[in-house]
Amino acid sequence: MKPLTTHLAASLLLVAAHGFLPYHPALAKHIMIPATSFTSQSAFATDWNHNYPWGTDHNGAARMTPSQVRLDPSSGTLTLTARRVSGEKPASHGGKQIPIRYLSGAVHAKEHFNVSRGGGYDFSAEFKATTTRGTWPAFWLTGVKGWPPEIDMAEWKGSGKISFNTFNTSSQVRARDVEYPNPGEFHAIRCEVRDAGNGRDVSVRFFMDGRLVETQYGRGFVGQAMYLSGTWKFGVIIHDGGQALLGDSSLGGSSPNLRLPCLRPEFCFLGSGHGSPGLL
Repeated sequence: MKPLTTHLAASLLLVAAHGFLPYHPALAKHIMIPATSFTSQSAFATDWNHNYPWGTDHNGAARMTPSQVRLDPSSGTLTLTARRVSGEKPASHGGKQIPIRYLSGAVHAKEHFNVSRGGGYDFSAEFKATTTRGTWPAFWLTGVKGWPPEIDMAEWKGSGKISFNTFNTSSQVRARDVEYPNPGEFHAIRCEVRDAGNGRDVSVRFFMDGRLVETQYGRGFVGQAMYLSGTWKFGVIIHDGGQALLGDSSLGGSSPNLRLPCLRPEFCFLGSGHGSPGLL
């Protein structure tokens, strides 16, 4: 297999086909992120921030920077790119140092998502995501005031599979990995997050290409505000017991050029389908 070139041609595209709206059966619809959020720089700045919600580093071998984020208003796309670097100060996570080998891109919504009693959200999107070894793109929800909660609505860890995960604690995790066919094509992902009926827990139903893959539960997630992020990480993840490699963090092997995940979100409540007005 050919090694990758120093400058990695890769991207995460987010196409704002629709917006986000909260759901409550007794309340009027309220648009949180409109469908036009990727159609101009000012619209993007209204609804999205760069990097992780907490900064530039997390638990992977890439450091996020706005220079790796490119907006194309004509197509309504946001492209996150990554490039190989050296000499970066290591990141720190869980008391461990992580070497930074890439500069990459991430965005997160300025709005927070809080499942209320009797309420919920649907998050639907179309993804074209690489499964190349060492890459780690993700579309996920995580707690604003602490961790957990975390819901990985779509995550690719370089194994040829897509992961759907819910973290109740670092050791109490429900995870489902399934084959991710034809990474060069778009796949429809939908995640339905609802009050499970007891006013404390949430049910999370994961769909791919219209098929229910898994139902999971988040304990005590009702009432906890969550960030929504689209990120592209690389390399190692830190667990409580130490480091666990996600393939080859240097991306040795595979083709010289990567086209990393493309995302076309269509956020709608109750699975209204393509062309619907938003996430309710």
